[in-house]
Amino acid sequence: LWVAWQESEFRAGTSISHLPYLGRAYGDEEIQQTMDRYHLPYESMPDTQARVADLLAAGKIVGWFQGRMEFGQRALGSRSILADPRDPAMKDKINRAVKYREAFRPFAPSILAEAETIYFDTEHFIPVPYMEKVLPIRPSMREHIPAVVHADGSGRLQTVQKRDNPQYYALIEAFQKRTGVPIVLNTSFNLNGEPIVESPTDAIRTFYSSGLDALALGSFLLQKG
Repeated sequence: LWVAWQESEFRAGTSISHLPYLGRAYGDEEIQQTMDRYHLPYESMPDTQARVADLLAAGKIVGWFQGRMEFGQRALGSRSILADPRDPAMKDKINRAVKYREAFRPFAPSILAEAETIYFDTEHFIPVPYMEKVLPIRPSMREHIPAVVHADGSGRLQTVQKRDNPQYYALIEAFQKRTGVPIVLNTSFNLNGEPIVESPTDAIRTFYSSGLDALALGSFLLQKG
């Protein structure tokens, strides 16, 4: 590849996208057809971010299925399970009723990039868009986001920038307006032992096979009860 680069007149430069959102996207029409095929009760969400932010602030666990699927080993705001990080019981609740895994396993904080140095013990902004780094959470902030604090006081964070995922950024921003916290708990949209969901059918099956309270599929919302 290096030789090809040296010998070629082609220079991609900054035109190469480093975003992880490389998978398929499903439009609202296709999502609606899927729900109609299964005769599911759903509602339209004119303002998806506001509606889901209200649910998260009320303590609901929400499946988030939006846009193009992530490529890689982490859920980065397209195929995610989201929850309120302020609830100290949320980690155990998700592990027990949704992920069906060991209670000690932590969950990641997705944080607005501008707030990273406020919550994490670093003097300068460290971009962590792929959730591949662990940073210490400032001791003064741990009590505010207990559901995403590991036993050693750290967090495997994802910094979210508006230019990279405007829809996910807008959701966290909407949650911040309601709670004062620019962070949501984020874990992959799958059950223990299964791959991350890819299609609307995958998401619907996982939703009804777990303790999720709601599912945001594009501009539509499914709820239980």
